[in-house]
Amino acid sequence: MEAPRLAHTMSSPTSPCEEVIKNLSLEAIQLCDRDGNKSQDSGIAEMEELPVPHNIKISNITCDSFKICWDMDSKSKDRITHYFIDLNKKENKNSNKFKHKDVPTKLVAKAVPLPMTVRGHWFLSPRTEYTVAVQTASKQVDGDYVVSEWSEIIEFCTADYSKVHLTQLLEKAEVIAGRMLKLSVFYRNQHKEYFDYTREHHGNAMQPSVKDNSGSHGSPISGKLEGIFFSCNTEFNTGKPPQDSPYGRYRFEIAAEKLFNPNTNLYFGDFYCMYTAYHYVILVMAPVGSPGDEFCKQRLPQLNIKDNKFLTCDEEDGVMVYHHAQDVILEVIYTDPVDLSLGTVAEITGHQLMSLSTANAKKDPSCKTCNISVGR
Repeated sequence: MEAPRLAHTMSSPTSPCEEVIKNLSLEAIQLCDRDGNKSQDSGIAEMEELPVPHNIKISNITCDSFKICWDMDSKSKDRITHYFIDLNKKENKNSNKFKHKDVPTKLVAKAVPLPMTVRGHWFLSPRTEYTVAVQTASKQVDGDYVVSEWSEIIEFCTADYSKVHLTQLLEKAEVIAGRMLKLSVFYRNQHKEYFDYTREHHGNAMQPSVKDNSGSHGSPISGKLEGIFFSCNTEFNTGKPPQDSPYGRYRFEIAAEKLFNPNTNLYFGDFYCMYTAYHYVILVMAPVGSPGDEFCKQRLPQLNIKDNKFLTCDEEDGVMVYHHAQDVILEVIYTDPVDLSLGTVAEITGHQLMSLSTANAKKDPSCKTCNISVGR
């Protein structure tokens, strides 16, 4: 009895020298584990001498693809018809304890010239650690496989979203941004102790810190970009910041033009939701030529500060006028230190709504509004 397979057809090679895995199928875990143990009905013949892959190299890693190649002895090389690739997330053993033992984990590829590209968002996620091992195989006329021993196990990590992927997210966010409302200030909510510490230990200047892992798993700013979070959303009926906050009862307010002006570059950073009806957009404001600006230029789509769907800065009758999108919650990261003397700190009168906190929040991978067709 042959093990069940789920067939997937891969995209065509992008160049003559790049072979993409074709006729890719997912082989049930019954096939053969990395120790060579086979089930009685796995459809694999007794082990015979086939070259064992060694010196495996992983290259050209993206958020949902990678190239793989290896060396192998020439003996019996012409008998190889397929490669078995055992690709698994590098996880704690206990994390998979509820996973059914027959969940497919192995990729089966026709033997093609190396290196070949493994690509597919249905089994690869961005910024995720994987292990990979390879067997060579020879398919017999009766459908059984003769297989080599498993290669050594190699570890690698997929990449962040590229600008291309972030542009796809940007386009989806633009669809729901809604009409623009006026704003006059940026604000940051924290506990009183935060502002006291800033005055005593940082000479009155709020310092950038590394962004947490909230939002899209593949966002290139998570855990890397340093900045200070600000909000800018206003209440529809008052045009002022809301009095409620999930981050603390003290609020620093600063006039919009002191952070956002023609000497500031604006970038799109992320679009996500947390199993809720409302969505968040992360924007990055970086003073032109600053380290934060250089970081973002290489990784994020840049927005026209006068004409975009989220946050604009323009001059009207000699005065700077600011607008923000109504139908998304904007989280703005400013990449330089900000002195408290540039604004005011005061206690808010509303409630501390902890349910709205986005600290290390996980994105809903099933939302059709804010996900793109690459690994989650």
